[in-house]
Amino acid sequence: MQIQLNGEPKTLEKSTTIAEMVTELALDSRKIAIERNREIVPKSAYATTSLSPADEIEIVAFIGGG
Repeated sequence: MQIQLNGEPKTLEKSTTIAEMVTELALDSRKIAIERNREIVPKSAYATTSLSPADEIEIVAFIGGG
């Protein structure tokens, strides 16, 4: 499936939900926020939010510092 990921085209092999995409991309869901088509997806909805071809996904990673 072809999506836009952080402004770049990305082909996903097995992902059908946000949770599966996070696993496929080897991301730690505790340290990211995801926006799908300009709407923030709550972490509690990752497993039930389906991806569609041409979705625009933005992933922001939290970085600690001081």
